[in-house]
Amino acid sequence: MNSKLMQGVSEKMINRYSMTYAAIKGWGKCLPPAVLSNDDLATFLETNDEWITSRTGMKERRISHVHVSELAYVACEKALAAAGKTAQDVELIVFGSTTFDELCPNAASNVQRLLGADNAACMDVNTACTSGMYSLSTATAMIKSGVVKSALVIGAEVISPIMDWSNRDVAVLFGDGAAALYLEASEEEAGVLAESLGCFGESRDILAVEGWGMKYANKARVLGDSRWAFLGQEIFKKAVAGMAQGCDKTLEKLNFTSQDIDLVVPHQANLRIIDSLAKKLSLNKDDVFINIHRYGNMSAATALVAFVEAIEEQRVTSESHILLPAFGGGLTWSAHIIKFGQRTSPVKESKVELPPCNYSGLELVENIINSKKTNHS
Repeated sequence: MNSKLMQGVSEKMINRYSMTYAAIKGWGKCLPPAVLSNDDLATFLETNDEWITSRTGMKERRISHVHVSELAYVACEKALAAAGKTAQDVELIVFGSTTFDELCPNAASNVQRLLGADNAACMDVNTACTSGMYSLSTATAMIKSGVVKSALVIGAEVISPIMDWSNRDVAVLFGDGAAALYLEASEEEAGVLAESLGCFGESRDILAVEGWGMKYANKARVLGDSRWAFLGQEIFKKAVAGMAQGCDKTLEKLNFTSQDIDLVVPHQANLRIIDSLAKKLSLNKDDVFINIHRYGNMSAATALVAFVEAIEEQRVTSESHILLPAFGGGLTWSAHIIKFGQRTSPVKESKVELPPCNYSGLELVENIINSKKTNHS
């Protein structure tokens, strides 16, 4: 092949990839119906509503009666309906979580089966609370590089069965939920425009769950019998530093300042963390989307659920720029700048719902606690 021909081919490839974006065409969430309030927690922990709210901003959280793949499936059905697509249009499923139903086979393949998405490749991603956002980066990169033309991105968690419900420091913080985005190759400048990913690996032990992984195999320990290492003050410092660093790096990539951002949708780990981040970025209260009072910290689901709710509440407008910083165990951090497309309303609504739940959130937690006691006896 002569040099002119090679140059022409290279230019075509560059033009092709430079014009390809992974636009967000659909969105959906699935929150289990059972609510666990602060007052419910006070029935078995030494705490009260004022103590929890003043320290975290949380009022209630959801407890799931089904496995995480089922939450993810319903969220995906809603995302597909919002995009006006079917499961057959999906070429990739990237499932971000730490609480997969199974490690082998992967959980994404179960979502594929539930959806009937026979054309989809499937993969799981675990970076703790940032898993949904790392999954978004993965799917976006695969669409931009031409590997696939469409993808479902999932952030979902059912953390309640693995929770140490005797530990007030962590038991008040976490809940269950799921969200999904449908991405599609587009020449329209939309989707993730820039992102930064990172990790404070040297500090990974300040947020860790003992009893949750293969190092505990064959140790006469029941899965779910966990002990949490959670050094709150250190986590606070790292969370603010990681998300601020991620935001600065991502803004710099686009030559943006915080004034170029229309809305910030942060990971909802603690209201004090969110307030500290907003101060570092010189943001007004109205510039930041907050739903922590409704759901607490849903780990991998948190940022994506907040993003979906921001869309649903019309806080995301046509062609607006949204900044999504997140932080999680590992200690991973991320920040994404998303440009939304022209359409901000769903094409259709999905009628798929979870099976009915016959228990309250408190009853579900009591069942988990009693099950652990039985396993110890």
